[in-house]
Amino acid sequence: MSAELLLEEMLIKRSQQKKRTSPLNYKERLFVLTKSRLTYYDGRAEKKFRRGSIELSRIRCAEIVKNGGGIIPCQNKYPFQVVYDTNILYVFAPSHDSRSLWVQAIKEVSRKPLPPIPGEERKNERRRPPPPLPQAAEDDDDDGDDDDDDDEEEEEEEEEVVVALYDFPGTEPHDLSLVKGGEYVILEKCDVNWYRARNMYGEEGYIPSNYITEKKSGNLVQFVWYNQKVNRNKAEELLRKEDKEGAFIVRDSSTPGTYTVSLYTKSASGEGSAAIKHYHIKETQGSPAQFYLAEKHLFSSIPDLIEYHKHNAAGLVARLRYPAGKQDEAAPTTAGFSYEKWEINPNELTFMKELGSGQFGLVRLGKWRAQHKVAIKAIREGAMYEEDFIEEAKVMMKLSHPKLVQLYGVCSHQKPIYIVTEFMEHGCLLNYLRQQRGSFSLGSLLSMCLDVSEGMEHLEANGFIHRDLAARNCLVNDSLVVKVSDFGMARYVLDDQYTSSSGAKFPVKWSPPEVFNFCKYSSKSDVWSYGVLMWEVFTEGRMPFEQNQNHEVVTLVTKGHRLYRPKMATPAIFDIMHLCWSERPEERPSFSQLCLMISDALEGDAPPPN
Repeated sequence: MSAELLLEEMLIKRSQQKKRTSPLNYKERLFVLTKSRLTYYDGRAEKKFRRGSIELSRIRCAEIVKNGGGIIPCQNKYPFQVVYDTNILYVFAPSHDSRSLWVQAIKEVSRKPLPPIPGEERKNERRRPPPPLPQAAEDDDDDGDDDDDDDEEEEEEEEEVVVALYDFPGTEPHDLSLVKGGEYVILEKCDVNWYRARNMYGEEGYIPSNYITEKKSGNLVQFVWYNQKVNRNKAEELLRKEDKEGAFIVRDSSTPGTYTVSLYTKSASGEGSAAIKHYHIKETQGSPAQFYLAEKHLFSSIPDLIEYHKHNAAGLVARLRYPAGKQDEAAPTTAGFSYEKWEINPNELTFMKELGSGQFGLVRLGKWRAQHKVAIKAIREGAMYEEDFIEEAKVMMKLSHPKLVQLYGVCSHQKPIYIVTEFMEHGCLLNYLRQQRGSFSLGSLLSMCLDVSEGMEHLEANGFIHRDLAARNCLVNDSLVVKVSDFGMARYVLDDQYTSSSGAKFPVKWSPPEVFNFCKYSSKSDVWSYGVLMWEVFTEGRMPFEQNQNHEVVTLVTKGHRLYRPKMATPAIFDIMHLCWSERPEERPSFSQLCLMISDALEGDAPPPN
């Protein structure tokens, strides 16, 4: 081909398929013009193969397309068209010179006179005027390329289109800003937290994966009434806060893959007092399955079911009138402020009020680039193994979950080192429990335990061991969500209270026998600590083994002694704690199992209406 090569350049081709008319259908292609063919290839580095090819003998003309002031939804702003057989190939060049070069070259090698326009006198041999730039939503005929056009269609169907759930104002030049409700094409899944995407204007960049959801039928995340992973207790808090007749949310049930409608009414008792009912969404057997709350009213999808019950109570205590909670939901944290950005410039930090003194040094409220609220920990000299931690910070940043306090990055090129994390308005769980003592319901205490177990489940799934799980190392945000903090940090502590005579570091009253005896850490040793944390929650912040010194606790636990049942813990809840304190690690539940146990304890939904 090189002997015949005339032109070669990355251009943008507009798809002509009828199946999909989104403005996202603008593809970067490597165009190659030889003396016999115009061919275009998939130009991405990871796969280069032919997408379409047109023999020059089939080309009737090549001409510039005049835009007429319309918006061109891709980064190349100089369109031209190649007319062949009964089809038109629309191409967008990056510059005026590039377009002129391609049009002139195709004209010369194809040497095809323009056919006469009906109604015109042949003697004038006038060219027809260039047509306007086609709109993205028009239905055009297929390209009519050779058999490789099937590949083009196949690629179109494989594209992953997503919808933005939140606005994301990109902070770095390589970011792509997101607009809530906008559609984007995923180009590359760089890691679990960051994807490379393209918007409708052809702009590309990195976006946080937890800000988007797949655009497809059956995906409930895109609906304002769906609140993913909201438990029964939090659902009731949201609905009471809304305090409107018919306020509702749809949430995940304790059984995976099933859903519950939680509905608020002020007239259930007939005396004007408020009540909240929880209804499981049922599913019929067979294919296709249908969904219902009341058996007489079946629907092919959950959105159809919700739409019907917005207008008809049909056995519910009220119509589904007001979706609650999600409209005001704050955007989640991101794994770092941008893709691969873990070193933060200290000049971009603004220091505000002091939040307290932690294990490693002073903690202050601050802002990054004067807009993102953050917590800034200044690591005092001699408090930790700094070099080891800085290396580990890159790994810890990638642990992103709604129930983990997000590490945004570090300032490591100066002293003291700063650790920059998500800011949690209510501070540590231990202080929160003590300050609010006497105001908690059984459900709210269980909800805190569920939050922690969900965060720990994510650490467990990623093979990450906390080593210091306790109420003091969990934080509470403004929405009263509890998140696990300081995971893995115990390895870098230089502190006498965490060091035994053998030199091992551990918080004694939260540690199991295998840590006392063999310094053996695992997710199962974290489970033991979680049982102690549950005890802290249900005693509203008491100190475990408060009458005993550390060395006495080692002896007591080794002999089989365990913490007593708190007054606020039911026997069933205390059974969960005791499972966590099994002497043999393999007999302790996983965090995944603990999540199910706590979820079941929180549930107890209403039966379907008659």
